[in-house]
Amino acid sequence: MIALPLAPVRRVLCLAGSLRRDSWNRRLLHAAIDQAPSTLALTVYTDLAAVPLFDEDLEQHDPAGPAGVQALRAALVAADGLVIATPEYNHSLPGVLKNALDWLSRESPLGEVLVDKPVAVLGASAGPWGTRLAQASLRQVLHTCGALVMPTPTLFMANAAAHFDGHGTLIDDAGAQALQRFTRAFEQWIGRMAPATAEASIRRHG
Repeated sequence: MIALPLAPVRRVLCLAGSLRRDSWNRRLLHAAIDQAPSTLALTVYTDLAAVPLFDEDLEQHDPAGPAGVQALRAALVAADGLVIATPEYNHSLPGVLKNALDWLSRESPLGEVLVDKPVAVLGASAGPWGTRLAQASLRQVLHTCGALVMPTPTLFMANAAAHFDGHGTLIDDAGAQALQRFTRAFEQWIGRMAPATAEASIRRHG
């Protein structure tokens, strides 16, 4: 019997756009980990609070940026893709998330790490809109930064409290199926974008 080659495991960094430990979007990312195919390894980044407010004076002091920025950049460079789960604050994306993207968009010793990076966007909210406006704002920022944003499927989780139990576990079958479709589509998106990603890596490392 001829052994078939194993599908590569894609490494995906996950960012929750809220610093709250038990935020709906952090819970959504952990649910995505449970629903993702075995060939997609999702890891939730837990140190976003260490990224300081963007300040060009800090860049002039050290082109690599502060330690919190360096750690986030390194985590993104090591990943094949990025998934961002955003809340919606005042009809837009949170400041902490925009701040992180502003840092990641800058030239650094690791290059412009968002350029040609496959990215997928989703979000959960306690209200009825499911972060639609925040996701639109986030997509605009990511496109401007040169990221390769997956256009579909979209995932807008409204009334998040109805989808999780008191321990933060997803209890909604429809939500689980939506996350399965979302993560499988992102795995395919990473594969489709692989040539551009490889070219960007070559540019970074020369």
